[in-house]
Order: sequence, then C-alpha cells, then structure tokens
Amino acid sequence: MTSIEMKTATEMKKPIIDEKDGRTSDTEAELGTVEEISKADAVEGDDALKFAGTHAHKFDEEYMKKLRRKIDWHIMPILIFVYFTQFLDKNILSYASIMGFPITGIHYNDIAQAFYMGFLIWMFPTQYIGQKFPLAKYLGVHIMVWGVVVMLHAVCKDFPGFYALRFFLGMLEACVSPTLILIVSMWYKQNERGSRIGWFYAGNLSTSVVGGGVAYGVTFYKGAIAPWKLLYIVLGALAVFNGIIVFFFLPDSPMNARFLSHEEKIAALERVRLDQAGTHNKKIKKDQIIETFKDARTWVMFLIIMCVGVPNGGDSAFSNIITKSFGWTSRQSLLLNMPRTAIGGFAVVAGGYLSDRINDRMTLVLLFTIPTLVGMIIQVAVPANQYKSHKGLLQFASLFSNLSAPAFPLCYAWNASNAGGHTKKVTVNSFTLFTFGVGSVVGTYIFLPAQAPAYIPGKAAIVALTLLLMILCVVMWWLNIRLNKQKLAAQQKLIEENNWTPEDVEKEKEKAAFQDSTDLKNVWFMYTK
Repeated sequence: MTSIEMKTATEMKKPIIDEKDGRTSDTEAELGTVEEISKADAVEGDDALKFAGTHAHKFDEEYMKKLRRKIDWHIMPILIFVYFTQFLDKNILSYASIMGFPITGIHYNDIAQAFYMGFLIWMFPTQYIGQKFPLAKYLGVHIMVWGVVVMLHAVCKDFPGFYALRFFLGMLEACVSPTLILIVSMWYKQNERGSRIGWFYAGNLSTSVVGGGVAYGVTFYKGAIAPWKLLYIVLGALAVFNGIIVFFFLPDSPMNARFLSHEEKIAALERVRLDQAGTHNKKIKKDQIIETFKDARTWVMFLIIMCVGVPNGGDSAFSNIITKSFGWTSRQSLLLNMPRTAIGGFAVVAGGYLSDRINDRMTLVLLFTIPTLVGMIIQVAVPANQYKSHKGLLQFASLFSNLSAPAFPLCYAWNASNAGGHTKKVTVNSFTLFTFGVGSVVGTYIFLPAQAPAYIPGKAAIVALTLLLMILCVVMWWLNIRLNKQKLAAQQKLIEENNWTPEDVEKEKEKAAFQDSTDLKNVWFMYTK
C-alpha cells in the first residue's frame, strides 16, 4: 500500500471553541471563512473543499447531536417517501395481476421483465448525467415524469403498450437508489449510514402494507373504471406529488440546505470529514471508474447482488400469485402480504441499527439470509398437492422468509461506507444497481407458468443462491479485514518516516478528507466489514 499524495493549501487560522454554545469561532474572521484554495484543488477536490477548507472546524458533541437530529427531521422523511413511492409504483403490477389485469401467461413475465430492461439500459448513463446536475432537482424531475407514466397504464390496452410503459418506468426509476445512497453518504457518518439506509428501505417495504390496503379497498369499487386501472391512476398521482416535494424541499447538498445556517452547513461537512469519503464532485474521473472495476471487491459484490437480485425479481412479480397458490382468495392474498412486508420493514430497521452499532455489514447480511433459507426449504418440502391442507405452514414460511429483507439495504450501506471518491461512489452504486437489475430480469423468469402452482424449481434455485450468498459474505468480510491491516501498516510507516505527532496525523487526515481521492489511494480511509 502506498501513501496518499497530499495536496497543499494555505493554512487556516486555528479555530477555537466558544465555551457558551459549543460553536466554532475564529478570533479574527467570521466562522466558515476558508483559505484560498489552489485552482487545481478547486477542480479536483470535493465540492466541500471549497466551502470548508482543508482544516477542520471544531464543534462540541452536544452541538453535533442537535445538528444530526435536525438533519434527520429534514432529510430522512423525504428519502423514505421517495423509496416508498418508487417501490410501490414498481410493484403495482403484482397487485394488478390478481385484480383483472389483462396480460397473463408468459407475456406477464415479459412485462415484469420490461421494467428491469429499462432499468439496466439507463443505469450508468443516468448516474453520470446526474453527476452534472443538482442531485435533488434531477431526482425530483424523474419522479414527476414516472408518476405520469404510471397513470398512463390505465389507458393502455395491449401487450406492446404495457411493455413500453414498464420499460420507460424502469429507465426513470434507475436513478433513485444510487442517488439516495449518495445523499446519505454526504449527510451521515460511516457509523450512521446503515441505520439511515435501513430507514428509507423500510419505507420501501411498507409499500405492501399501504399498497395492499389500497388495492384491497379498490377491489370493492364498482364504477366505470376497472379496479386495476384506478389503482394505477391513484398511485401515479401520488408519485407526481412526491416529485414536487423532492424538487422544492430536498437540498442538493449540505452547502445549499436552506434549513441550515452558514455555521450549521460548516458543521454538517465537519461531521463527515474524517470518514474520508467526501460529498460531491461534478467532474467525472476516468481513473476512478477504472479503479472500481480493478477492485476485487466489486466482483464479489457483483455475485452477492446477483444472489439477492434473482429472488427479488421473482418476488416482486409473483408474491401475490404465490400467496394465492397456498389456497387463499385474491382479497385474502392482498391482505396476507401486508404483515409479510411489515415484518421485513421491522427487520430492515433493526438490521441497519445493529450494523452501525457493531460496525459490521457482512456478518449481518449472512445472518439475515438464514430465514430465507429456512422458509424456502419449507416451501420446497411441502408437495404441491398438499398446499391447501398446509396453507398455514406455508404462510408462516413466507412470513419468516421476509426477515431476510435487510440483506440488500445492508449491501447499500456497505457501499456507502467502503467507497471513496465521488466518481467511484457513483460507479460502485450504479454497478450494484445494474447487477441487481440483471438479477431481477433473470428472476422474473424463475417462476414459469409450467411450474404453477407450487413453483418448486424456482424455490429450489433460491435455496441454492442463498447458500452461495452466505459463502460470499465471508469472502467480502475477509477482504476488508485484510485491506484494513494493510492501511494500518501504511499509516504507521508514514508516521515513522515523517516523525508525526498525533496532532500532525489529525491534520493530515483533515487535508485528505475532501480531496476526492478514492478509498484505495487515500491511506487514511478505513473500511467497514
């Protein structure tokens, strides 16, 4: 491991603590005034470098706690609402499938797959285009447009039309997850990101509680519009409203957050400075893209996400159909999927909280995959001709399997905590979601019409993928442990060669924090397991 090349900058005056309220103040200048940054650093460095400088401002612990609560109340509700809407709109098809939706058989699989094809094709372009624009504005426009696309499903009449709409819906939603992960990374410290990602992902899972309830209510509608069409209209309008909220109220970064004072903006940047991950940089850096695909962990994560994505693709399209196959009616199936995802939502929040407390993602991914393994083995073990007589056991297996819901958001959190350099973070997140899309495309064909009603081959495939996932978690855990040992050795070598004191080390970390260096090039960047 070689040491990071430190960039130079004019020294700032040392800030001091205001004993009255814990704020940073400066004896000769207003708080937040930064040194003159070199032109090279201004271009290559993180956006926060130009705002906060290369040396840290100091704030006391109580001040930072109050600021974190303020950020939570202004940022997290919007992120939760976004992910709630995104997952709800993607999964309307599952509700519609047992509400009179006109497309059935293998064409239904094709329409389910169309979403992920659009998602795959547009994943990388949308992230690199979005890097050039204000994040929240880019996201808000996409949400409003996809809301309109959702409502257009109600006037569609044939397979080509539905396929095209689902394809464009996938394109529009491709920017959501990577953008939300970037937002969490710029606002929250490494040991806070798992729980925050868990919060907005729980918004994802709560869609089945709300969506199932709305779909159940709509089935009683006897007007001129078919119930499944009314569902698309109502939920599409909700997405448009969500997009307006995001566009006008979600800040693009801490530097332009209207709910923060200038001092609080500086403090928000200082909260994440020593995590060495940076906040934002509009320049697309080719070397960071190359490094992403040379990093062995990128390919281990590729396999992990494939193991998660294939079951997701099948579950998103077939969850209600499979529940109905146990012997329930259509309305009962809609209701029974509500507690299933409520359990998953609880597990996601708990998993995110635990991962931040113990600073470990992969161990928890492994542990949380066990319920899927057990649940799917139960479903495979029950013969198809005995489903109705064992529907209680099968429903328990389905509910228990959803305790594995934290696996994917914990992979999100792993990415957010283990990638440095803005272009690399964008690339890592995009590739993760691209892989998830590939897995989901495959997953839409894991349950084929010929396998109905038990779909045993598809469920057996999920058992095999889950076992592979558990092995890969151990490999990823070991890789980060090894990298951290190398980083510590490199740091110690630098300290000895330069005779640095602990104060010198802190200054070097502060300099490196907003230089937009990647995790592999920044010697001070440490990994989360």
